[in-house]
This record gives sequence, C-alpha cells and structure tokens, in this order.
Amino acid sequence: MTSILVLNGPNLNLLGQREPGIYGAITLPEIEVMCRARADLLGVLVEFDQSNHEGVLVDRIQESVGKVDGLVLNAGAFTHTSIALRDAIAATAIPTIELHISNVHAREEFRHFSYIAAVSVGLICGLGPAGYPLAIEAMATHLTSEGA
Repeated sequence: MTSILVLNGPNLNLLGQREPGIYGAITLPEIEVMCRARADLLGVLVEFDQSNHEGVLVDRIQESVGKVDGLVLNAGAFTHTSIALRDAIAATAIPTIELHISNVHAREEFRHFSYIAAVSVGLICGLGPAGYPLAIEAMATHLTSEGA
C-alpha cells in the first residue's frame, strides 16, 4: 500500500493560535484528521509528524527511505533557509511536494525563495489547511503515474 509522510516544520505546532489572520484557526491535530480522512478515501497510508528542529526533520526524511513512497513537506521557515533539508530530499530521492498554508509569494520578500522547490515534484501554497489533503491526493496521483 502506498505510504505518504506528512512532515511539518517549526512553529506549525502553534497552528490555531499563531497569527490566525494568516494561518487560520485550525490546529495541526485537526489538519492531521483531515489528512487521514483523505488518505482513507484514497486507500493510502499517512504518517504525520512535526518538529521545530532542523536536524530532527533531516533525520526523519533519511529514516523514511524504503518506508514511505512520498513526502508532503511544510518546512515552514526552513523552506527559505535550509540547504540541509534540500540535500536530505535530494539524497533520499523521495518524491516530495512542498506545501505552505499561506501564499508565500504574496508575503515578505525573504519568503519568495525556496531551497525545497528545486527538489520537489510540485508546490501547493496559499490554500490554507485545505492544501494538506490536496497535497496528499496530488502525491498519491503522482506516485500512481510513476508506478510506485
């Protein structure tokens, strides 16, 4: 059965209380429920994780080799700063979709650049929490078309 890891970076554990005008009122556990519901409809397994620590995220990606077929990554601020996350994705060759709740291209200029984009099969941003189940569906479709 196809397995997708949904990995969340720094400050996403604060969803629901962090800048609700940008990120909304939904919490990360509520987003996880949405993801599992979509995964169940698609017949795929979902693992869900979050860390505020770059090295933990790198370790989680590396440990996923041979265990998951795809990665949905909301790296948060690490998107714009972490060559280490970019290199972990490249080294493991796990198909990755970059995900953001807000439209990073309509925000501060420093958010316009992504180290993750160059090693991702796609990008979903600006659709709020609804982007998560869409990313799962997009990854499942990508993996099916790739024969995974």
